[in-house]
Amino acid sequence: MAEEKYYATGKRKTTIARVWLRPGEGKIEVNKRAFDDYFPRETLRMTILQPLELTNTVGQFNVHVNVKGGGAAGQAGAIRHGISKALLSYNDTLRDALKKAGFITRDPRVKERKKYGQRGARARFQYSKR
Repeated sequence: MAEEKYYATGKRKTTIARVWLRPGEGKIEVNKRAFDDYFPRETLRMTILQPLELTNTVGQFNVHVNVKGGGAAGQAGAIRHGISKALLSYNDTLRDALKKAGFITRDPRVKERKKYGQRGARARFQYSKR
């Protein structure tokens, strides 16, 4: 019999995280590196573990993540989104708790593009009267 795997894709800003959950002892691997090695900041590690703590599945799954794009905070948010969606494919009854915490909803905020004739997305060039 094949090993059970639960896959989901999480996104945040310009980051895409592919997440696999396998039954195990709770090891987390990000881009073939240890979890603590890849995310040295405690706040980012807390962000990633939130869906597992909310659903009381912290030691039940080995998490394997392939993430690319964006920065550290965007990657952590994408991984959290991916873990939440993978938990839904494991057990759909967790949907209410994850939805109420806002982990299923993809955060749509992305950087606004720079417009021509301006210094940035909204900032204009400085006006000189004389």
